[in-house]
Amino acid sequence: MIKILANDGIDTIGKKMLTDAGFEVITDKVSQQDLAKELVNYDAILVRSATKVTEDIITACPNLRLIGRAGVGLDNIDVEFAKYKGIKIVNTPDASSQSVAELVYAHLFGMVRFLHHSNRQMPENGVDKFPELKKNYSQGIELRGKTIGIIGFGRIGQATARIALGLGMNVMPFKLHASEVKIEFDFFHASNDAVIMIKMNTVPFEDLLAKSDFITLHVPFPKGATPVIGKKEFELMKQGVGIVNTSRGGAVNETDLLDALNTGKVAYAGLDVFVGEPKPNKDLLEHPNVSSTPHIGASTKEAQERIGIELAQKVIDFFMHQD
Repeated sequence: MIKILANDGIDTIGKKMLTDAGFEVITDKVSQQDLAKELVNYDAILVRSATKVTEDIITACPNLRLIGRAGVGLDNIDVEFAKYKGIKIVNTPDASSQSVAELVYAHLFGMVRFLHHSNRQMPENGVDKFPELKKNYSQGIELRGKTIGIIGFGRIGQATARIALGLGMNVMPFKLHASEVKIEFDFFHASNDAVIMIKMNTVPFEDLLAKSDFITLHVPFPKGATPVIGKKEFELMKQGVGIVNTSRGGAVNETDLLDALNTGKVAYAGLDVFVGEPKPNKDLLEHPNVSSTPHIGASTKEAQERIGIELAQKVIDFFMHQD
């Protein structure tokens, strides 16, 4: 029997798919330090972002045939070494796009209407200082008619663009090695006749920086890579730009971001990812113009169910084909 360790958990439906296919699925958490010793008894390991599958662990587990990542990024897996050892790597790039995209707009809506401020102030001062708070938070803006620059135009970037178009925003996509991109625009419970394709021209990176009212990042970011946005990029942006990062900590240089926030170059930033996770920079968390969430982009019930189903199906397909 194929034995699978779902070390960071798996949605109930995904687990049932695996057990119905005849696999043994263990969801008891194994600590990182004990993983090499325990994993030797398994054929596959499924992880999210918490568990790291390193070269040492792979070397210690000769029976390991598959590593599955419940999510998009693979930065917690030594992919090259795993491939060298003939181990199959699977992930779930399709399942969480909508959830991440919606979080982008949760941050944007919150920031442009100062919800991240007023939600803190109303419980404390709403009774005694209501008129003052009303005055303070009455200078919000609408997203409609504004320009959003989307850095990275894969599945999540496209999902972000679809919402922007629905809101009446101008979309400026940037994608390496592509002058034109297409996105499918469909409608909930609509017939096939209501599904349309929209062609969009990509823009040079510098134009996106200079012309966007808001900028959101959706790029893979390997450990040790140069930040996509740093001091030079901030200098090219509009005064008062809004930044959202739901991709990877480090894609935006946090020191330079703090400087840009303090000078007003960046009016507000929505951050779901941080360099020091699980101990992010306290100065960012406490900054009055930062809206922050603890890396929850893909953490919705719907996304986790889709992730579990997609991951389980890929595991089943692999082992059924192998055996």
